Amino acid sequence: MALDIGLLVLRLTVGLLLIGHGSQKLFGWFGGHGLEGTGGMFASMRVREPHLQAMLTGSAEFGGGIGLALGLLTPLAAAGVVGVMVGAILLVHWPKLWVTEQGGEYPVVLIAVATLLGLYGAGAYSLDAAMGTSSVLPNPWTYVVAGIASALVAVSVAISREAEHPQTTGRPRALSR
Repeated sequence: MALDIGLLVLRLTVGLLLIGHGSQKLFGWFGGHGLEGTGGMFASMRVREPHLQAMLTGSAEFGGGIGLALGLLTPLAAAGVVGVMVGAILLVHWPKLWVTEQGGEYPVVLIAVATLLGLYGAGAYSLDAAMGTSSVLPNPWTYVVAGIASALVAVSVAISREAEHPQTTGRPRALSR
């Protein structure tokens, strides 16, 4: 019983924070910049399709947070969180670790928590337990496969940045005919 209460507290804390974090990107709530501002931030990092990536990232955080908080399809929600956080580390925080240096300390903790929940499950006080979906999802393999796929997507987004535009030298370019 104590373990299930601990899992509930952990899921609610992390899930609600992720819902808030995703809503900053999607809706501009809680001091966020919404899709337009988040897309602009991704564009400044030379991410291809920055507004689409803003929507996908915000949706994964928001939806993953809902899934974790409710304990609903927990391995899939956790895998989505892992993918987004790997992307955040690669795009924003790398190579720094500590949050005081704009490092990836917070995403690393979220990856650890999501991994625990994805592999172990949401516990007795969850919609997965109430609906019987915890036995439908073949834990831990659903999480492992989905987590790897999510991380690969995050890595591909991070490495698919557009090349920096070469600086012009001030001389006019020759027109080709």
